[in-house]
Amino acid sequence: MRILSIHVDHFRSEVTERGRSRVIEDPEEKVVSVDEALVILSCVERADEISPSSVVRRAVEEIETMARQLKVDTLVIHSFAHLFAELARPSTALSVLKELADQLRRRGFTVHRTPFGWFNTLDLRAKGHPLSRMARVIPPDEPRRGSESTG
Repeated sequence: MRILSIHVDHFRSEVTERGRSRVIEDPEEKVVSVDEALVILSCVERADEISPSSVVRRAVEEIETMARQLKVDTLVIHSFAHLFAELARPSTALSVLKELADQLRRRGFTVHRTPFGWFNTLDLRAKGHPLSRMARVIPPDEPRRGSESTG
């Protein structure tokens, strides 16, 4: 998973039309509008399909660290596949993003997630301090290899 976090004074997203994805999520919120938040632009990658749960666990830890450092309680998770090449299957990406939001809520954050599979307008006012934009690559745990038997 790759994430780009942006510490914002304000963020607003409004669904405009269906995207090209085979998976289109029915939007719970067509408009997401928040003040003082950490926006997480996120991309679930093909390699994450090896261990989606470990990617979610690592992403939660990383996002929580960033948010606590910035003293931010409101998070917005926004699927952002545009800059990255090896994308996960849409169904996997949606599942990972939902689980990410759920686990962050369990840690006490207010979490909004923009609907998956839609084009939307984005309006944001980013802060200008040194930690206002942070990029992270969050790999899955390496699969454990069984011991090989020589017979």
